[in-house]
Amino acid sequence: MPPARPVQTALIGLSSSAVTAWAADAHLPVLVNARYKHLFNITALCNSSVAAAKSAIQTYQLDSSWVRAYGSPEDLAADPAVDLVLCNTRADKHYETILPSLRAGKSVYIEWPIASNLTQIDELVAAFRASTNPLQVAAVGLQGRFSPAVLKMKELLHSGSLGRLLGTEVTAYAGTQSPDVLSTGLKYFAQKEVGGNPITIGFSHLIDWVQSVVGDVVPETEHVHFQLQHPEIRVRDPRTGELVEKFASDVPDLLSLHGSLPESSFAVPKATLVAYFSRGRPFPGDPAISWTLNCERGTIRFVSPSSTALHVNGYEAPITITVHQFKANRLEQVPWTWSEAQLEFPLRARSTQDCLVALVEGNKERYVSLEDGAKRARQTLRWLGSFQGQK
Repeated sequence: MPPARPVQTALIGLSSSAVTAWAADAHLPVLVNARYKHLFNITALCNSSVAAAKSAIQTYQLDSSWVRAYGSPEDLAADPAVDLVLCNTRADKHYETILPSLRAGKSVYIEWPIASNLTQIDELVAAFRASTNPLQVAAVGLQGRFSPAVLKMKELLHSGSLGRLLGTEVTAYAGTQSPDVLSTGLKYFAQKEVGGNPITIGFSHLIDWVQSVVGDVVPETEHVHFQLQHPEIRVRDPRTGELVEKFASDVPDLLSLHGSLPESSFAVPKATLVAYFSRGRPFPGDPAISWTLNCERGTIRFVSPSSTALHVNGYEAPITITVHQFKANRLEQVPWTWSEAQLEFPLRARSTQDCLVALVEGNKERYVSLEDGAKRARQTLRWLGSFQGQK
């Protein structure tokens, strides 16, 4: 059900100078769209300083007579007029910026990854569980689960039309222009302590939406292997194009995973999941993602030519879903579509739009809760914890 009044919403990290501009590209278009004026009302911004927040209010042409500027998460959390706080900072700032709002009983939406490490994640979950506000909700930004292409894969598998799942394989390349070069603003991708890197972001998003369709890998069957193929990272200044630094990465850039899936109405006992993820680029002509569901009576193949980031803009080249029916030996292209509402938004905002609207309308089936997201984070960090670095 829609709320009785617009939800008074604050953004942490809507910056006029951010490197990735995720808050501006994915969240802001939803909050200011006329379609949702009955759901959201931006009432505050919180940045590194009051001046930075005021600058963002001006840059994004928000109403300065109404939108309050904060320079500390504690001051924002103390604002009784704020109902919902959206956290869009860098991963290593999520914990310190969102914890005060959780403790104050405010609803929150935390972009992925939840925090830098399991200790911080557990404390955020504990703060939410300790809340005495019965209306408080907490969500995380695993939007890829709700991509219409992923939901179509889930529909096809769970319908049983091709029988139960025997196994699934996914191969993904989340490469930058060069696997050993990062821009100055993304240097942290190769610094494990920050918590935001190709494994905890790119792979974790991908394996989340894969498992949302096929089920979670059974922990005792997991076999994971990491490699750091490019241990020396060069840093490029995007303004000049010059290489300004070299340093040693401690984040693996290749992962292979093998495990079994739980038996279910749509999967046979011990169905196999195999995943391969590389920060390198695919061979010319190969897609960024190739994902196959091998079933008893047919095969379903999902191909994303341009990107692994279905929660962002992995639709620059058309994603295709093809079914091979064994008995008829026939290939069938299966269409999928964005909703009418999603088509009003840029690609980077479409999946986020779906989750934010579901959050304020109380539709728990269309967003990932903090506690559910924490389970996925624990899984990814358990795997990453087995990487001991280069010998």
